[in-house]
Parts: sequence; structure tokens; C-alpha cells
Amino acid sequence: MFRSPVYDVKAVKISKIKANNYNPNRVAPPEMKLLYESIKNDGYTMPIVCYYDKKNDKYIIVDGFHRYTIMKQYKDIYKRENGKLPVSVINKDLSDRMASTIRHNRARGNSDVDLISNIIAELIEIGKTDSWISKHLGMSVDEILRLKQLTGLASLFKDHKFSKSWEPREIKNMSMDKDI
Repeated sequence: MFRSPVYDVKAVKISKIKANNYNPNRVAPPEMKLLYESIKNDGYTMPIVCYYDKKNDKYIIVDGFHRYTIMKQYKDIYKRENGKLPVSVINKDLSDRMASTIRHNRARGNSDVDLISNIIAELIEIGKTDSWISKHLGMSVDEILRLKQLTGLASLFKDHKFSKSWEPREIKNMSMDKDI
């Protein structure tokens, strides 16, 4: 039976938490200040979503980078929380973690298009198809195509099936052929 990770939130020392290297989400300074005020006044109301890397004994952020950043930047928050963040753990491979990050960000409505394009490129390079990306990132095939075009990488189109609406044919019995 499936159990949602949020039912097993744990307090994790911030020193054991690490940012991922693919998050396309950016928050402007005024919104970061608002996030600080929110955490200062309300506390952490949502856990950071992480993947636990057993080999390095680190929690890699899937969602919640900016909540993590607030604790790193503001000593009052760090002190109040005893240097620990609420963490919800998901156990997924890298491509599924990337998809989770994109879904979380898109659900909130703010992501950097260039960084999403780079994630699309990376997913394709590790073997994910347009249909997998469409299903797992909640994007239309046209949107994926536009994002692929932004990267300028021809390799992203190597397995793409192009329309055969036009096919060259040999021209026979034309008067020009007789003169040649």
C-alpha cells in the first residue's frame, strides 16, 4: 500500500542537506524576503522534499531549495529551528527526481525556461522519450519541442520522427528530360 512521504517528516540537520544541481526555479529578492517573513512568523509549514543519498549520507533537495536557503541565510531562523529542517524523503532515480522538481515548480507557476530546456536536454540524453517527458513533467509535445529548440542541440532531435508529408519523387517523361 502506498504511503505518502509527508506522513514521515523528520528533522534533519541542515549540514546533511544539499541542493540539487538542476533546479530551474528562481525567486526574486522581494519574494525571498516575503518567504523569510512567512517562515519567521509562521514557522516551516511545509517540509523540504529530499532524496536520501546513502553513499554520501546526504539529503539532496528535490523541492524546497528556497526554504533551505532561508535557514542558511538567516541566523534567527537557524537558531530557532536548532539548525534542523523538516524533511520528507522520496526514493526515486535522478530522472524521476528531476520530473518531481519540475512538477513542484510548475504547480507554483514559476520556473526558468532556459534551465527547464537544459533539464529536457539532460533527460533526452539519458534516454527519456518525449512521451515520457510529456507524461512526467506535464508538458505538451509542442512545448517540449519548443524547449528543445531553445537549447540549439541537434542531438535532441536524433530520434524524432518527422512528418513525411513531402517526399521527393523522380520526375519522368518531362520534356526537359528528352533534351538532356
